Amino acid sequence: MTTHSLPLPSQTLTVAAVVVAGLQAGTYFTWATGVMPGLARTDDRTFVATMQQVNVAIVNPVFIATFLAAPVLAGAVAAVGGAPARTWAIAATALAVGTVLITVAGNVPLNDALAAAGAVDRIQDLAAVRSDFESRWVVLNACRALTSAGALACLGAAVLRMRG
Repeated sequence: MTTHSLPLPSQTLTVAAVVVAGLQAGTYFTWATGVMPGLARTDDRTFVATMQQVNVAIVNPVFIATFLAAPVLAGAVAAVGGAPARTWAIAATALAVGTVLITVAGNVPLNDALAAAGAVDRIQDLAAVRSDFESRWVVLNACRALTSAGALACLGAAVLRMRG
């Protein structure tokens, strides 16, 4: 099966899946390689205040749509992509679901605990709050960077299989 023989809706779906997977992978990669290393160089007050604000800002329709769409679109590619691509699209789906699970089970509870610590001006021990959050969040985000990049790579392999 070649990409040209796929119906236009399937081609559009496949392109959307790759783009969304790329956006997700890029988000976590950027945080892992630039944002968190940069914040690691800041004082406790700046770190906690920044992460509290980012954790509020990230809950927006654009991020949530891509976050939830990544596994759904990968799964849809598995359904319509044909036998040569299916295994790769299933792997992409599993990795994208893994990204969601890491986020929901790991990063979100840490974000919630950081918010529950209260306003930066009222936190008694900023160093302890930061310590409870930072290292675990960084590791979990690195895992998300790997799973989301893996999903993107698997979708790329699926596209190549669709092309023959």
